[in-house]
Amino acid sequence: MSRRAREKAAPAAGAATRCTVTVCRGCCCGTPKIPRIDHAAQLTGLRTALAATATVRPVPCLDACEHGNVIVVQPSAAGRKAGGRPVWLGLVNNLDASADITAWIEAGGPGLADMPAVLDLYAFHPSRRLREQLGD
Repeated sequence: MSRRAREKAAPAAGAATRCTVTVCRGCCCGTPKIPRIDHAAQLTGLRTALAATATVRPVPCLDACEHGNVIVVQPSAAGRKAGGRPVWLGLVNNLDASADITAWIEAGGPGLADMPAVLDLYAFHPSRRLREQLGD
């Protein structure tokens, strides 16, 4: 294999080999301001279900409070290479939505598996400033 082919096949330095699931837990998300969901159970459920598949990390406010609870699914290196880009999901305020997100990530996530149609209801496009905060 040529050096160029090896470079093209290898993930970029610092690229995640797994999907990264960023869960907003700031001023609104993950607080009683968003009622009727057990926020701790949502985070624990994602961490448990995705332990072998993705990195789940809570972060302070992503500044998309009008969409709370916000979850951002970033593709793995292979997913990004296949054209996957981060997907911002908002109003993830029930455990069924969390289960749909989990199933998609287990199937490969952005770039490697089609996003289930039901998640179209949650997808939104944040401002460029918000995307840059996460390195999108």
